[in-house]
Amino acid sequence: MKDMIRFGYRSLMVAILLVMVIGCRKDDDVVMPTVTPVQPGGETPADTIKTDSTLTITEYRGLYVLCEGNMGSNKATLDYLDLQSGDYHQNIFPSRNPHQVKELGDVGNDCKIYGNRLWLVINCSNKVEVCEAETARSLGHVDIPNCRFLAFHEGYAYVSSYVGPVGGTSVLGSVYKIDTLSLEVKGLVSVGYQPEEMAVVDGKLYVANSGGYNVLEGKGYDRRVSVIDLKRFAVEREIEVAPNLWRLRADRYGQLWVTSRGNYGTRPGQLFLLTINQESGQMEVSKTFDLPVTDIAFRGDSLCYIGVDNTHEEADYYCSGVIHLRTHETVSNELVKGLDQLETPYGLMVHPLTGEVYVMDATNYVSNGLLICYDAAGRQEKWRTFTGDIPGHACWHIKTSIIKK
Repeated sequence: MKDMIRFGYRSLMVAILLVMVIGCRKDDDVVMPTVTPVQPGGETPADTIKTDSTLTITEYRGLYVLCEGNMGSNKATLDYLDLQSGDYHQNIFPSRNPHQVKELGDVGNDCKIYGNRLWLVINCSNKVEVCEAETARSLGHVDIPNCRFLAFHEGYAYVSSYVGPVGGTSVLGSVYKIDTLSLEVKGLVSVGYQPEEMAVVDGKLYVANSGGYNVLEGKGYDRRVSVIDLKRFAVEREIEVAPNLWRLRADRYGQLWVTSRGNYGTRPGQLFLLTINQESGQMEVSKTFDLPVTDIAFRGDSLCYIGVDNTHEEADYYCSGVIHLRTHETVSNELVKGLDQLETPYGLMVHPLTGEVYVMDATNYVSNGLLICYDAAGRQEKWRTFTGDIPGHACWHIKTSIIKK
């Protein structure tokens, strides 16, 4: 009996001590919930670049991966790949922000780092979450209805917005202008229907309009790229391209690459190149690629792409490849070998220094996705790891210091 009493006493004391430790734990001691070493291996050293005039140590510390989560499930998650330890951390936002009642929110749609802040677009939760880039701890959020994608220029964030509610009546979209320090909305300008990705070239913001809600009302897709003069913050013109525009990225030469998703039936997706007309001085379509591109990334003078065409009756058509930025010619029709073996290739990233190719596989859209790393040649899979549901957006976590000789 005495032994049982002593055992019960000890158990009670241990429980009290555990409560005290947990109650006194500092935020710095919060442990991320799911950590998975990438398989196989898992060692990715820091990168170093040396130039003639300075020693620039550029350390690609990690990769933030924003997983959309199935719409209506409130399961958007932020993952983190540690490029120094090789560990992949799933769903880090709740542990970094334990006081956020609804965690990250419903449908993650874009993520980018600007300065020392990480910006996360949470589409169906109608907000842009702003965090410390180093810790992913929230600094606040900006309420923007049906928000979609981000672009940055000279201290301002620009956010595309459908304006109307998700799945609601089709109305003209807008681009919101936000002060990146105060997080105050400084203005908005009306663009086309259901605007998507954006890019800044020479002081102008180019916006791809999709018109997806128009089709639900029996109208046609939008076909235009809106051109906003950022000094006046007003639309100065529109460029006719193709129906249902989506991706829009600017390369190192100020050229724009725009994708069309077609009509999901008789018309497959396409890729368009927009360049400056030397006579008019304005951007216009200069070349069309009959490729159902779903995501792109730049690597030096190369545009890398992946794509899926689901308009074929027999089976989906998968494509990937490389296009030269200066000649606009196809360099390769296979960016990675075995893309068609993946269930749902959804997102693409390329390491700026090593050239390694990262493909995000959404699998079945309702369970864990995959992040898969291939070598620079795209011939060998180096490792893969599970992610949150529907990984589709990512950004590099970089820390740079310049030391003068």
